[in-house]
Amino acid sequence: MIDDVMIPAITRVGDLYEKKEFFLPQLMASAEAMKKAVEYLEPLMDRTAAARTDKGVIILATVKGDIHDIGKNIVALLLKNHGYSVVDLGKDVPTETIIAAIGNHRPDAVGLSALMTTTIIGMEEVISLARRQGFTCPFIIGGAVVTKAYATSIGAAYAKDGVAAVRAVDGLLKRET
Repeated sequence: MIDDVMIPAITRVGDLYEKKEFFLPQLMASAEAMKKAVEYLEPLMDRTAAARTDKGVIILATVKGDIHDIGKNIVALLLKNHGYSVVDLGKDVPTETIIAAIGNHRPDAVGLSALMTTTIIGMEEVISLARRQGFTCPFIIGGAVVTKAYATSIGAAYAKDGVAAVRAVDGLLKRET
């Protein structure tokens, strides 16, 4: 249901938003509907897959200044269901908090999200500070305004949606081992 119906639907909403056929109220209403559906479905998901956390530890956070976390929440749910242990730091997370979590959890990868153009700079700040402090874990970024070109420019992988995020994590961690 999530992979085949909900992700394509929310992706379509994002596409319409980018084309200026939908506006922020439609985007937010769609995100809230998706959030409620995910909350309903989460307890019904395959507990065997969700309980298996042997594939690695992933930290997720929506960067400072951004309070939109539906995309991150979907990514967290999908990663858990694919056997990853997820440390979800929430939304509006300061750079220093993310860096401290990297030090504490030593994750296999870090996923950052942002919905607004004014907050994507936080992604670059996190990655830059992490590198200066010697952390080498890969970063994956995503969100409505994030592009592959931007991801590449700041040294991160790009995921356009939750399914792509799982594939990106799988690919990054296979290359590292």
